[in-house]
Amino acid sequence: MLPLEVVYFSKLITAVQICVNLSHLCRRLAALQKRRELRAAGIEIQKKRKKKRGVDYNAEIPFEKKPAAGFYDTSEENYQALDADFRKLRQQDLDGELRSEKEGRERKKDRQQLKRKKESDLPSAILQTSGVSEFTKKRSKLVLPAPQISDTELEEVVKVGQASEIARQTAEESGITNSASSTLLSEYNVTNNSIALRTPKTPAAQDRILQEAQNLMALTNVDTPLKGGLNTPLHESDFTGVTPQRQVVQTPNTVLSTPFRTPSHGAEGLTPHSGMTPKPVVGVTPGRTPLRDKLNINPEEGMADYSDPSYTKHMERESRENLRLGLMGLPAPKNDFEIVLPENAEKELEDHNADDTYIEDAADADARKQSIREMERIKALKRMHKAVQKDLPRPSEVNETILRPLNVEPPLTDLQKSEELIKKEMITMLHFDLVHHPYGELPGGKKGKVPGFGPGSTEHLSYLEHNPYEKYSKEDIKKAEELLAQEMEVVKQGMGHGELSSEAYNQVWEECYSQVLFLPGQNRYTRANLASKKDRIESLEKRLEINRGHMTTEAKRAAKMEKKLKILLGGYQSRAMGLIKQLNDLWDQIEQAHLELRTFEELKKHEDAAIPRRLECLKEDVQRQQEREKELQQRFAEFMLDKEAFQSKY
Repeated sequence: MLPLEVVYFSKLITAVQICVNLSHLCRRLAALQKRRELRAAGIEIQKKRKKKRGVDYNAEIPFEKKPAAGFYDTSEENYQALDADFRKLRQQDLDGELRSEKEGRERKKDRQQLKRKKESDLPSAILQTSGVSEFTKKRSKLVLPAPQISDTELEEVVKVGQASEIARQTAEESGITNSASSTLLSEYNVTNNSIALRTPKTPAAQDRILQEAQNLMALTNVDTPLKGGLNTPLHESDFTGVTPQRQVVQTPNTVLSTPFRTPSHGAEGLTPHSGMTPKPVVGVTPGRTPLRDKLNINPEEGMADYSDPSYTKHMERESRENLRLGLMGLPAPKNDFEIVLPENAEKELEDHNADDTYIEDAADADARKQSIREMERIKALKRMHKAVQKDLPRPSEVNETILRPLNVEPPLTDLQKSEELIKKEMITMLHFDLVHHPYGELPGGKKGKVPGFGPGSTEHLSYLEHNPYEKYSKEDIKKAEELLAQEMEVVKQGMGHGELSSEAYNQVWEECYSQVLFLPGQNRYTRANLASKKDRIESLEKRLEINRGHMTTEAKRAAKMEKKLKILLGGYQSRAMGLIKQLNDLWDQIEQAHLELRTFEELKKHEDAAIPRRLECLKEDVQRQQEREKELQQRFAEFMLDKEAFQSKY
C-alpha cells in the first residue's frame, strides 16, 4: 500500500487540476456567451488567429540574416530583370547604335538646317559658313539714365517765362519804373551760357557690396575691447530690404538751374560773409562770369555748412534782416484801381444763389418723373371701364345690328328705349376702345399684333365723329355705381338670392359657353344645338390648334425664362447641390450614430441583465470551491493527526 502522504498529495493535485479545469471551462463559457450576445446585437468579433509553430518555408526565409547597410542608399536603384527579346539577337542589335551612324545622322541634320537658313536668311547663313560671324559682335542697346526733368516740366518752365515776360512788358508800357517792380520783373534771359559750356559731373556711384565687405573685414580684424578706445569706423548699411538698394544715376539738371545769380563762393573778387571763410567748390570752372540773382533765389551752396548750429542761426538772422529791409523799402501802395465786371455777372450771381441750395441727382430726377408718369397712368386707367382695367378679352369687330330701329310699329316702350340707349353706349365704348385701347396692347405702350385690325381704322373713327365718346367725372361715375348697386339689391330681393360665389359664377359661365360654338369657316359664333357634326369637328380642331399655339408660346417663354434663371442662379444651384450632398452625408452619419447608440444601449441592457446572473454563478462556484477546500483542509488535518499518531506509535 502507498503511504497516506502520497495518497493525500495525489488527491490534492487532482483537486487542484479539477479547479484549474473548472476555471478554464468557466472562462471559455463566459467568452462564448459574450460572443453570442454581441453577435445577437449585430457586432462581430474576429477570432484571434493562433500563431503557428515552426517555419513557413513558402512565406519566409529560414534563418535569414539581412546584410548591413552600406555607405550608399540603394533603395532607389531599379533592378531590371532579364527580359530577353529573342527576336532581336543579331550582333548589331546587341552592340547598339554605332558612333559613325550617329555622327552621320547629325551631319545630315546640320545640312538640312543650313539649307533652311539659306532659303530664309541668306546673309546670316553666308556669315556662318564663312566664319566671319565669330569675329562679329552685335552692338548692345544704348542704356542711358532716366531724364531728371520731363517734357511737362519744360513746358511749365516756358509758360512761366512767357508769363513773366508779358508782365514785365506790361509794367514797362504802363510807365512803372520803381525799384520794386524792376526787381520783381527783372529780365532772366540767359545772356551768359557758361554753364552749358562745361560737362556736368554725375555723382559717383557707391558700391554697396564693397562697403559691406570692408565692414566685415573691419569687424573680423578688430582688437579686443579690453584695450579701450574708439570703435572701429564702419560704413553706413542699408537694411531697408533684402537686397541692397540700387543707386539710380541721373543726368544733372542744367536747364532748371537759376541763371543770373551772383555766387558768393569759390571765385576771386567775391566778398564772403562776415566771419566766414570762403571754401573752394569742386567741379566749378574758376573765373566764370557771375550771373545776376536780384531776388537771391539760389542758395549759397558752397558756403553752406548745415551741421554747424551757429551758421544756421546766422543765416536765419540774416534772412530776417534782409526781409525787414526789403519790406521797409517798398513804396507806398496806390489805391487807384477800378473793377470791371462782365455784362451778365449779376444774372449769373442770382442764378448761382438760387441754385446753390440743392442739386438733384439725375437718377433721382428720372425716378421722380417715372413715378409721376406712373401715377398719371393709374389715374387715367381708373377712369376707364373694368374691361380695360383688368385687360379682359374684347371683340375686334363691333356688331351694330343688335340695335333696334326707332321708327317701328308698334313704338318702343320706355324700357326698350332704355335698353337701346345702353346698347348704343356700349357700341360707342367698343369703337373707342378699338381705336385707343385695342386688345393685345402690352404694358408700357407696346402693342401686340391683332389680326385684321389697325389702331387707325377709318370705320371706328367715322363712327366716333357722329357719336362722340363722352368722358364722365368721378362724381357722375360714383352716382352711377350707387344707382346700379341699389338696382342690384332690388333684383336680389326680388329673386331671393344673396351674393354669388365664384363656383356658381364659373358654373353659369361654363353652361353659357357650352351653348355657343365658333365656326372657323364662317368666322362667327352660333348656337351649339344648331351646328352640324362637321361644324363641331371644325370648331374643335380650331380650338385644338389655338391651344397648341398657346402651349408652344408658353413653352418658348418658359424655356427662355428657365435659361435666364439658370444663368442667374447657376452658382446658387451648384452651391445648393453641394450643400445637399453634405447634408445627406451628415444625415447618414447621424443615422449610423443613432444605430450604434441603440445597439450599444441594447447591449448595455443585456449586459446589465446578464451581470447579476454571472455574479451569482461565480459566487456559487467560489462558495463550492471554498467548501471543498475547507473539507480538504479538514481531511488534511485529520491525515496529519493520523500521521503523528502513527509516528508516535512506531
